[in-house]
Amino acid sequence: MLRYEEEQQVFDIAGVKVGGQPGEYPTVLIGSIFYDRHKIVSDDSKGVFDKKQAEGLIKTVEEASEKTGNPFILDVVGNTSEALIRYIDFIADKTEWPFLIDGPSPKVRIPAVTHALEIGLRERAIYNSIDYLATEEEIKELQNLKVQNAVIMAFSPRKPLAKGRVDALKGFDGQKGLLQLAQEAGIKKMLIDTAVLDVPGIGFAALGIHLVKEELGLPAGCGPSNGVTTWKRLTKGEFGSDGFKVCTGGSAITTQMMGADFVLYGPIELAEQAFISVAMADAIIAYTTKRLGTQIKAQNHPLYKIF
Repeated sequence: MLRYEEEQQVFDIAGVKVGGQPGEYPTVLIGSIFYDRHKIVSDDSKGVFDKKQAEGLIKTVEEASEKTGNPFILDVVGNTSEALIRYIDFIADKTEWPFLIDGPSPKVRIPAVTHALEIGLRERAIYNSIDYLATEEEIKELQNLKVQNAVIMAFSPRKPLAKGRVDALKGFDGQKGLLQLAQEAGIKKMLIDTAVLDVPGIGFAALGIHLVKEELGLPAGCGPSNGVTTWKRLTKGEFGSDGFKVCTGGSAITTQMMGADFVLYGPIELAEQAFISVAMADAIIAYTTKRLGTQIKAQNHPLYKIF
């Protein structure tokens, strides 16, 4: 259980508070919808999907959030700007929670974020993401659009270990760091994603979260489910029908114990399992850190909701 000497920033994104000392606020859960090969999508180029099923999935997340006290952000994924814009329109109509604008390249993301801002979603929209491949053109586009919220992917293949996450943010070998790029883009609220590549790498990402919060005080988290999905023996069912769900929840808790403010738990279908696992860990962390002088600042904290 941790308490940081560095002042911890808390960002309010459309009512969702992210950051702070461990135990102050519930962990924010981020689940992906319309992701690659999502069964509810029939045409991922045009963004054609089953609206009834999508609405049901969103409702399940909202109910899980209400039960546990953990707020959420939707990771809206699109392979093309046309599809991503259609998904954003749907999400904006069906829920008031914030969402990530997630696409494979700036050419997909920039038109989508432009559309989101034009229809009044500036507070809710989160650009995902600014990473080590960011170009001057992308940064300039974000600056011109006055994008406020973004995920910063704290990773460089040249420094793949935990300390490299901080180095990627600060800059090294005379190159600009990701924080400088984000500041040039005008980003006000940054969510630092310490990047998970495989199951063993969850440890580097978790330690990276701790280092980011310890040195920079910024809200940090990652997507441990990205690693779990690469575990072929697990996903093939060799360790039981519930193995994937159990390990997804366990991987999330691993990052929480290292200070994670948010967790990308993978497919939205895993919401029920992810929320209760993360809520339990939140309750444990808050109960312990309260004895270290941390004040619980959320009235609906899982500590008060799930027992």
